[in-house]
Amino acid sequence: MATIAKRNQEATQEELSLVRSYLLLTFIHKVFERDCRAIGKSGLFKMPQLYMEMVSIGAKKTAVMLQEVKRELDSQNVVITTVRQNQHGVEAGYKCRGIAGEMQIEWPSFRREMTLRMRAYLGLAGEFSIQAREERSGHMAVSI
Repeated sequence: MATIAKRNQEATQEELSLVRSYLLLTFIHKVFERDCRAIGKSGLFKMPQLYMEMVSIGAKKTAVMLQEVKRELDSQNVVITTVRQNQHGVEAGYKCRGIAGEMQIEWPSFRREMTLRMRAYLGLAGEFSIQAREERSGHMAVSI
């Protein structure tokens, strides 16, 4: 796994996993929302409402999951203090029971997990993916 975390003795693997999920779900939700708007405005689809509905379902699932992750972070006394992205990946600063920590997820790992999760939220997890072949040769642009 390409996650780099400056761990302290206080942050458990479960808490770090919650921070990672928070980051992924936040980015995924924004991508789904942006894509839904783009589909509606593009004028390229004969029946954009069908595609918008599918992407909207993914956005709703991520919103519910993000709320659950936030509740769990609160219950475990973990606070996300900063979220930044740079050329290397996504970074999050957090406080776990008052002790500061930092997590960085490099872009290749972040994009790969985003794609897997997005496919699952859209009900495509078991389907053959043309995109999987394309990902080996190129990169998906992710910017929020």
